Amino acid sequence: MKRPVLILANNSDGLYGFRKELLEQLVEKEHIFASVPNNGYFQELQEIGCNVIETEVDRRGINPITDIKLFFCYFKIIKQCNPKMVITYTIKPNIYGGLACRLLRVPYAANITGLGTAFQRRGVLRYLVTGMYRSALKKAKVVFFENAGNMETLLKSRVVQREQCKLLPGAGVNLKHFRLSQYPQECGMIRFLFIGRVMAEKGIDELFAAMKRLRQAGISCCLDVLGGYEENYVQEIEACTAQGWLNFHGYQKDVRPFIAQAHCFVLPSWHEGMANTNLECAAMGRPLITSRIHGCMEAVVEGTSGLLCEPKNANSLYEAMERFCRIPHEQRALMGKMGRQHMEDLFDRQKVVADTMKGLGL
Repeated sequence: MKRPVLILANNSDGLYGFRKELLEQLVEKEHIFASVPNNGYFQELQEIGCNVIETEVDRRGINPITDIKLFFCYFKIIKQCNPKMVITYTIKPNIYGGLACRLLRVPYAANITGLGTAFQRRGVLRYLVTGMYRSALKKAKVVFFENAGNMETLLKSRVVQREQCKLLPGAGVNLKHFRLSQYPQECGMIRFLFIGRVMAEKGIDELFAAMKRLRQAGISCCLDVLGGYEENYVQEIEACTAQGWLNFHGYQKDVRPFIAQAHCFVLPSWHEGMANTNLECAAMGRPLITSRIHGCMEAVVEGTSGLLCEPKNANSLYEAMERFCRIPHEQRALMGKMGRQHMEDLFDRQKVVADTMKGLGL
């Protein structure tokens, strides 16, 4: 029997949403197993042709007992599947899946989709995670990175060797799914949009503070928020909604209608691998305001397709949003078109899939 390719990821939603085209290519050549939590996309993965193994992953928890259980779970799955290669995505699958592959001497490829909170501060946790990454990635056939900043961080920490590394523009964006949309007509109200998990690290506090200042300055604007709660912002969102400038829509399976009615997408994130929401909104012709960090700033041609702000800086974000509000309507629409061109030039998912397949050697 032909040995399969096994994929380990922490979210079936993300695996399907951002890697669907890659999975379709892999299924044409290989027998594919996918070990993921059931986040509501099992059927879609199965329809592509993946054999799905339900595996619970505590994405943000740091309970050592839970993580040890995940390691042994991956060890068992890999041993039973006997794959020709394992492909891992996100921190815990990269670490615990990588360690299991090393012990079982199975070839594996890791995808660094972001370094997470541990690398944003110095201390014991960063030291521990760095050591675990170093051990887990030592024998990886290839380590894919979504931005140059993450790659240089792990190279400087001697986690990986340069010959292992391959830099990709994130997962890219499906330009056919996220088509260029006509820019909204001028209506006297600037409609900002945020898509992401509602949590501090996505810059939600800075965004709310900037919006309040814009309103106090007499600027007519509102904010649509799409995404589930990752942290407790219920009271804050209810208060902002009562003030009349925030519209909270929760998690949405199809974000395109909301992008189409927005004038500008705002993502003041603290850290990213490559922010897919930036790519999707730019592909649909919407200007971006996002953080001047690797994983965000690559999506923007500053001053041409969007504006950059400093991370963790509500004043810098306010200045960027206020500047955008002063830009004439026709220029905003042109910024959106230039953003679409930037996506076509550098972030076409078909090109990313081809480069990934080449890096995998499949």
